[in-house]
Amino acid sequence: MLKLCYRSVVETGTDEAGRGCLAGPVTAAAIILPPKFSNNILNDSKQLSENKRARLRPILEKEAVSYSVCHVFQEEIDEINILNASFLAMHRAIDKLEPRPSFIIVDGNRFKPYPNIEHECIVKGDGKYMSIAAASVLAKTYRDEYMAKIHEEFPMYNWKKNKGYPTKEHREAILKHGLTKYHRKSFRQLPDQLTLDI
Repeated sequence: MLKLCYRSVVETGTDEAGRGCLAGPVTAAAIILPPKFSNNILNDSKQLSENKRARLRPILEKEAVSYSVCHVFQEEIDEINILNASFLAMHRAIDKLEPRPSFIIVDGNRFKPYPNIEHECIVKGDGKYMSIAAASVLAKTYRDEYMAKIHEEFPMYNWKKNKGYPTKEHREAILKHGLTKYHRKSFRQLPDQLTLDI
């Protein structure tokens, strides 16, 4: 059973999706849920089917006090690295919340402090607190939607299915077709091949 609040304040949960992908943005969401919010389906987005995530998204958007979703794209990821890009996406999502939260709970064990707002990192927080789980659902659904859109431009990579993650199919497509403008050039796109120096 997920808990609603970590503290009894105006609290936002934040989470990201797409950190381990080879292509596309890292996407973060931040959400403030109302004090009496309840939902029996809500859980860590990775534990939910695509259908359940799709059903939850309009409920969360309608019932949230405030929510925001932000993409940080591959060019910026390549400039500042994926960890910093993840923090940046979460900060930008929090920037847009109204009212301004007085406390932030973050999934994971690392976060770059947000100016003038306290935060707490919670390992596996998306399976413990509703606002983090809700943020994980929003981040995942918005990112998946974006990857399905760019799939139309480069269908040979099958991003509609693999969402840019390093699947065997995705790596084989990179080997065959090369990199696109959506690939993260700072990432190791293909595993190192064994070579024999003679």
